[in-house]
Amino acid sequence: MALSDTDAGSSVPAFKRNFLNACFSANVLTFGTYTLKSGRKSPYFFNAGSFHSGNLLSAIGTAYAHTIINFLSINSELPQPSTIFGPAYKGIPLACCTLLELQRIDPVRWGKVEYSFNRKEKKDHGEGGGLVGGSLQGANVLVVDDVITAGTAMRETIEIVKREGGKVLGFVVAVDRMEKMPSTTDEDGVPRPSAMGQIRKEYGVPTASIVTLDDLIELLRMKGDETDMERLKDYRRRYIASD
Repeated sequence: MALSDTDAGSSVPAFKRNFLNACFSANVLTFGTYTLKSGRKSPYFFNAGSFHSGNLLSAIGTAYAHTIINFLSINSELPQPSTIFGPAYKGIPLACCTLLELQRIDPVRWGKVEYSFNRKEKKDHGEGGGLVGGSLQGANVLVVDDVITAGTAMRETIEIVKREGGKVLGFVVAVDRMEKMPSTTDEDGVPRPSAMGQIRKEYGVPTASIVTLDDLIELLRMKGDETDMERLKDYRRRYIASD
């Protein structure tokens, strides 16, 4: 499944179209039946770990970079990020390839911005510590990650950055699943916010994504894939977030 210029029209930016095509070509985004960590049965799955070649990293780095540029334009009150942070493990290559593309687009603005990521286990020899890359002391940090479902990783990242003396300006993810946070009574029909919405509420931190569940449903509609489109729409009806 590929998204062509004809399919997309003028409503889908080239960077988003290229990102989706890269997702399909590498089976990063697949449709079927998948059990998530929350226990939900999802009709689609996104695996950023499959972006493991130069051309795929270029596509996702470009998509993140343009999403960040748009994000900062919309949230013009935010200061210029001094660090791009990628939570271990999948966020590490995402932070690096995103910063490279931002520097390519605007070397004056992004050339001296640093990247950083955490270690899962602190190093007790050599330089030691729990971080690799630029120091977070006094840093304005923009976090990039793949997909957020429960929000646990987002909270951990905020605490890491705070502990190291930095401030999280925002989160940018590849896919916003737009689904409510899991609970022990997941099928109760009770409205709940998404993980990203809860983070926005708790910490006042803005968020953005390259694509959303709505984008995926629209893509399937344009491609004439009624079966998968209806499955995604049903999933959205069952788990749509209240925010």
